[in-house]
Order: sequence, then C-alpha cells, then structure tokens
Amino acid sequence: MVVWTALLIFLLAFYRPNWQTPWPYLLAVLQTHLYTGLFITAHDAMHGVVSANRRLNTALGTVAAFLFAYNWYPRLLPKHHEHHRHVGTAADPDYHDGKHQGFLPWLVRFALNYVTWWQIGLMALTYNLLKLAFPMANVIAFWMVPAVLATVQLFFFGTYLPHRGEHAPDNPHKSRTQLRHHVWAFVSCYFFGYHYEHHDQPYLPWWRLWQTK
Repeated sequence: MVVWTALLIFLLAFYRPNWQTPWPYLLAVLQTHLYTGLFITAHDAMHGVVSANRRLNTALGTVAAFLFAYNWYPRLLPKHHEHHRHVGTAADPDYHDGKHQGFLPWLVRFALNYVTWWQIGLMALTYNLLKLAFPMANVIAFWMVPAVLATVQLFFFGTYLPHRGEHAPDNPHKSRTQLRHHVWAFVSCYFFGYHYEHHDQPYLPWWRLWQTK
C-alpha cells in the first residue's frame, strides 16, 4: 500500500513521461502489478492472514480494497467466502455457468456481480478531480489504465484459468493450478496461479503459496 501510494504520487505529480521511450509503459505495468497487490492484500485479509489482530486485519483489508477502485470490503467478504464454500456451482458468485464459458461473457458477468454504480460514480468523480491537478495523460496512464488492467489480471489468473472447464470428480475444489514456475507465478498474480493450493489451504498468505506448491 505504501509503495503503491508513493509511486502513484510520483507518477501523477512529478513524472513527465516521454511516450517515445519504453519507460512510461514499464512504469504503468509496475503500477498495475502494485494495484493487483492491493487486491491480493484485501483478499488475504478476508482469510484473516494479514494480521493476527482481527481489527487490524479488517482495517488493512478495508483500506486495501477501497484503494482498489473503491471496492467495499464488507461487501466483498461474504461473496468471497461463498466462492470458497460453493466453488464451481450456481451458488458461486465468481462462476459463469455458460455453455462455452468464454472469457468475455464470464468477465462481463464477473464485473456485473462485483462492480457497483457508486464505485463507478466515485471513480468518475476522482478522475475529474485528479485531472484538474495533474496532467490528464498521467491520470489515465498511471491511475485509470492500471486499475482496469489489474482487474482483468486478477480475473484471468485468479478466476478464469483456475475454474474454467470440467474438473475431475476427485477434485474437491474444482480448481486447477499452473505449472510450477515461481517467478512467473509471482509476476502474473502473486502466486494465485497456484490456485488449487489456495483453495486447499486458504489459511496461507500469498507469499507462502509457493512453498505448498
């Protein structure tokens, strides 16, 4: 959260990108990665593993979720536990029971299930306020675009790839896991490509998932 905030302030207030070089695009990718980390922190708080102190755990999860496009932690918490209890069924809020389970239809359903009108309103208000104080190109490239990319990244690696298609009858978590490659697993989605392991041991924080893999 500290690094995300510090880098965002730098990128909006002080950085003047030269779009003819690769650096602003790499910085946008880095900010996307940190955005994803915000949600991973909120997710771990939902499993009570950010802090042993329950109030601190909830507070950190609430702040991390709110920084990630104004997600409301008390709303996310029951939905995520429904996903774990009813994974891959009609009662799973993350699951798309389409005939072909295409990426885009599932993404749209996922977004409709989680994104609220007040979130969109707050994002629009924040955008209009930020562009009054900072260059609009910076606001779009380093605040808006990373939020969208991180949402797609989380969905693709944390929901679509692990849960799509059929699963073996002896797979109690209706989840698959990516091939063992710790560097790629971290870069792609903070080890959540090891998704069967997460469902099997949800008490592990993201930074220990590689060990159980």
